[in-house]
Amino acid sequence: MDTKVADTKVVVNDEEQYSVWPAGRSNPDGWHDEGFTGSREECLAHIERVWTDMRPRSLREAMAAGAGADTDAGAEAGR
Repeated sequence: MDTKVADTKVVVNDEEQYSVWPAGRSNPDGWHDEGFTGSREECLAHIERVWTDMRPRSLREAMAAGAGADTDAGAEAGR
């Protein structure tokens, strides 16, 4: 009988960055459970599937805001 033990969990921080952490340990400050547990390899494969944009959330938001400002400036120039 094969009894796999989920010994690793996926954690995520406020910047939407992912990591693996031992399932039986408390999360480090600033990190919370993402909801996936399994072997280390399974957790890493899950992260590879879901973490498609490696930029921190704050950078993505700043870049999106900057792109919006550029669009607004171009619209102003065309008036």
